[in-house]
Amino acid sequence: MAYLKQLLNFYINSSIHVALSVVALAVISFLELNLYINIDLLLFTFFASVTGYNFVKYFGIAKFHHRSLARWLKAIQVFSLFCFIAMCYYAFKLEKSTLWYIAGFGLITFFYAIPFLPKDIFVDKKQNLRSIGGLKIYLIALVWSGVTVFLPLLNEGANWHTDILILGIQRYLFIIVLMFPFEIRDLKFDSLKLSTIPQRIGVRNTKVIGFVLLVIIILLDLLKVRFVLYEFAVLSVFMMLTLVLLLKAEKTQDKYYSAFWVEGIPILWALALLTVS
Repeated sequence: MAYLKQLLNFYINSSIHVALSVVALAVISFLELNLYINIDLLLFTFFASVTGYNFVKYFGIAKFHHRSLARWLKAIQVFSLFCFIAMCYYAFKLEKSTLWYIAGFGLITFFYAIPFLPKDIFVDKKQNLRSIGGLKIYLIALVWSGVTVFLPLLNEGANWHTDILILGIQRYLFIIVLMFPFEIRDLKFDSLKLSTIPQRIGVRNTKVIGFVLLVIIILLDLLKVRFVLYEFAVLSVFMMLTLVLLLKAEKTQDKYYSAFWVEGIPILWALALLTVS
């Protein structure tokens, strides 16, 4: 049992779980936009997500404690290196125009972790995008929606239409709501300078806003030109599941509650959609 727990911790801490969630959202986009599922793009998305998330999470730790890194962190570093190499390999399989788009999100990820801002800007001593008050959740939603909605569309050279804009808005709002349980969990750790939504308006009001946004996501689906009943039904089910997990989120929660169960919603959503498609 202890060995299985160590595997689960590595699975989560090495960002495999969150990377699979990003891939799952891309799969959902392929299905809802009626596009051919590009495996090379999904593999690139997976390896890029692992590389990016581990860079953001462990850059500071590796920088200052390189010689005394714990064994698990060294293992994650090695794993991340292999993922980076795989990411570069699959990048060459993508369209050239797509790579410029990806480079933009790569820069955002880089400056999200690397200190570069002047000290007189309202940030903490880390001086990176992550430390700007109130920006974190919107930046993550922007990157996730860009990678999982517009990247597949751009790489496949598909035509732009109204449904894409609707899907992009839905995805952006969904990621924001998906982040709420994490922000509630981190209330006891986050600096007040981060100015997260729960810090500004409280846990109860955060959950109310989450409910409203999930309702908007469902209603927006009714406006799509290509309205598919089973896709709408699956969407509604997983928005309700997201709401349940949001309502049950508390400042003191099991360490797997957000990191595994909440983060796993897109994976279950994609599997359900693949099953009924």
